Amino acid sequence: MAPSSAGPAAQVTSISGRACLSPTGRRGYPHDVTTSGAPVRGRTPLRARVAGLQRRFGLQSQVVLTAVLAGLSVLIVLGALAYPDWVPPATFLLLLLVSAFLLRLGGMVVLCAFVLAEIVLLWSSGLRTLVPGVLVVLAISVVAVLSFARARARLGLQGAPGELMLVDLRDRLAAHGRIPPLPPGWRVDTALRSAHAEAFSGDFMVATKRERGDQLEIVLVDVSGKGQDAGVRSLLLSGAFGGLLGSMPRTEFLAAANEYLLSQAWEEGFATAVHLAVHLGTGEYWIASAGHPPAVHLHAGSGRIDVVDTVGSPALGVVGAVTYTARSGRLDHGDVLLLYTDGLVEMPGYDLDLGIDRLMGAAEQLLATRRGGAEAVLAEVRAGENDDRALVLVHRD
Repeated sequence: MAPSSAGPAAQVTSISGRACLSPTGRRGYPHDVTTSGAPVRGRTPLRARVAGLQRRFGLQSQVVLTAVLAGLSVLIVLGALAYPDWVPPATFLLLLLVSAFLLRLGGMVVLCAFVLAEIVLLWSSGLRTLVPGVLVVLAISVVAVLSFARARARLGLQGAPGELMLVDLRDRLAAHGRIPPLPPGWRVDTALRSAHAEAFSGDFMVATKRERGDQLEIVLVDVSGKGQDAGVRSLLLSGAFGGLLGSMPRTEFLAAANEYLLSQAWEEGFATAVHLAVHLGTGEYWIASAGHPPAVHLHAGSGRIDVVDTVGSPALGVVGAVTYTARSGRLDHGDVLLLYTDGLVEMPGYDLDLGIDRLMGAAEQLLATRRGGAEAVLAEVRAGENDDRALVLVHRD
């Protein structure tokens, strides 16, 4: 019954309903990607498309791109002089905006120098449409785009493909995010809401099946912070925890995750986590928690709803050499096990137990009667928008 000590690499899961939901809210269904995360049906990542367009039009070279944009600035000057009513000096704003996403810092400095010189030329020519207010706005715009380019250079993001790389990474992590294929009689339903509908969430899940395929392991993690602030850490930890899960005995996972988090020495680096292992043949499960709200077990036969008492161990990344004790149970046919993050049950000024009771009431109303799944329960709980919220339902039909 004990799991083997080695297994396939875990799959990183961004949580949604039956479809994988990217942090932007766009649905991506399992047939959109292969198990390795590579696009199928000839679909090309956005970053690759932009790079292809740049190659096609000879715009890969920053020198060529800077020269093209500088040439456009000259055309703006000529247009402003010849047709002042149709080509106002404010057209430089559009050029600067486009350049900010295409040029590196060096190219931006050159182009801004061109633009400033051309503005001085237009001013000295007595162009009637170049009023003092426009001059001030253009000067502020030049400073703003140079500051933007400098900040991107410090982050190592060069031109449009730099930012598209982050989008590509986020989408690939979301595309990887699905539960491994399960045998008949088992299903996992999940839902996620990020704080204030931001693009990133501090809640994430990793899942894998053991080498023999008879055991499913799921880890639901809530990184300290919320929204975009926690999203960067969740992206880093999801990869690390995905590598740990399934590569060691289940009894050692949380301890290893804790040591990894401690080694990062982040100022705000703690996270809560709940680790579930389910034997897909017998329905037996083991669940351990690191500072995470307790799981809830809905028994189909009796209609009873129990709280699985896993409270007691500290969160990950707080102290070292912690022992995480697992609780065991059994999922019979029709049973549901609920894993969730504190954003779903925690409300300012209210006891956490009241939030858990509210969740149990929603589970009894919707799951016991088979009237809805994770999305319906999340909506029924009506948790606030101030925190990330995640819910995972493990069903044995």
